[in-house]
Amino acid sequence: MRYKNIYKATFLARPNRFIARVVVEGREETVHVKNTGRCRELLVPGCSVYLERSDNPARKTAYDLVAVEKVGEDGAARLINMDSQAPNRLFEEWARGGQFVPGLTLLRPETTWGHSRFDFYWETGERKGFVEVKGCTLEEGNWTYFPDAPTERGVKHLEELLLARQAGYEAAVCIVIQMAGVDGFSPNDRTHPEFGAALRKAAAGGVEVLAYECRVAPEEVWMTRPVPVKL
Repeated sequence: MRYKNIYKATFLARPNRFIARVVVEGREETVHVKNTGRCRELLVPGCSVYLERSDNPARKTAYDLVAVEKVGEDGAARLINMDSQAPNRLFEEWARGGQFVPGLTLLRPETTWGHSRFDFYWETGERKGFVEVKGCTLEEGNWTYFPDAPTERGVKHLEELLLARQAGYEAAVCIVIQMAGVDGFSPNDRTHPEFGAALRKAAAGGVEVLAYECRVAPEEVWMTRPVPVKL
């Protein structure tokens, strides 16, 4: 997926989870943050961020914050996409390109089954299944983790995926890691042990756990390779 009208800026502060203060082209601006997660390890005062300028003159904020440079202990910067809407779009592009299930005949977003609305329902021949997509931006020591904050909704989705699997559907959760060059993925038991327990239970019951990293540039991002999953 591609962005347009990208500007580099310097992050100043995040008054609340929806907005940030930045300096762009020499002036201070309030911008919309396209990720309501905590992201405390990413949005550090003085860090470089990337903004997409809106074409809508009626908007209260002219820019969306979509990516951030995270500087590691070795001084190297890693570009991380922060757009919480990106993972579903990336998965859809990737799946429609034949990378998920060969011969895909149907891929329908936002499909309700049981008491959950899953991100995708798919079919090919006699096979059919559901996929829940999670975007991951938390990295420590080149290993990635989800979630970065407790998510009861995420636990519910895993429980429903397991029920769908038991009902005869194929089921998967796809972790879209919004950065490149990582070593693997694990559930974040430190932040939300219930999510980790639910993920392990779902995997033991036949729910596939996928994790894919992305190539990230200021103007574009795309899913690339699978990374090891350690539950």
